[in-house]
Amino acid sequence: MYKFLVKMLPKKFKNSILKNYKEEILRNYDKYLLNVKALEFDLPRLELTERHIRNIKIIEDRNLLLELLPKNGVIAELGVDNGDFSFLILSKTTPKKLHLIDAWDSERYNNSKKDFVFNRFEKEISEGVVEVNIGYSIEVLKTFENNYFDWIYIDTDHTYITTKKELAIASEKVKRKGIIIGHDYYMGNWVAGYKYGVIEAVHEFCVLNNWELIYLTIEQSIPPSFAIRKL
Repeated sequence: MYKFLVKMLPKKFKNSILKNYKEEILRNYDKYLLNVKALEFDLPRLELTERHIRNIKIIEDRNLLLELLPKNGVIAELGVDNGDFSFLILSKTTPKKLHLIDAWDSERYNNSKKDFVFNRFEKEISEGVVEVNIGYSIEVLKTFENNYFDWIYIDTDHTYITTKKELAIASEKVKRKGIIIGHDYYMGNWVAGYKYGVIEAVHEFCVLNNWELIYLTIEQSIPPSFAIRKL
């Protein structure tokens, strides 16, 4: 495995790594494997049945997914980053109200991105179409009345625990025929050594709460997305 890891690196780094960091790579990789195995063991494995997938449609990407979602609705996007997908939501679904929910409190997702979003959507904010709600997804989502949203899009930390909580709260906040959509419906980020729990959380939620998968995207340039609704 060590040789495979080194092979994946650019040539200019190989000699120094081979000379100085072999033991460190192996040690860190062993820790990574232990963490992954622990996560895999703890995650639930609830299998979907035919009733959960009988209406599923496989589509090319999440841009097309937006075209299939209800227009002129009340929407929430959990996890905004710099607002690129928010822009697509606005242009493709013309929402009556779009709530952008993010904490912007980490090194990667920071205040500069928050300021960029405020500037980017200054016109829509002034018109009352966009509202920026600063805070963590779970805490902010709880503040809305039940049956308020037509659909909610989830793109936060992708862990099983967080996604499970988000799905539970979102299911109360969407209307009876509302839809929950989410990003990163795959195993995880191999390069970063980060195991996701989105698939496990979504399947568990559908089985235990009588929901069905209605859309899955299959793009490879970015992680795929899912969409679910109440049966």
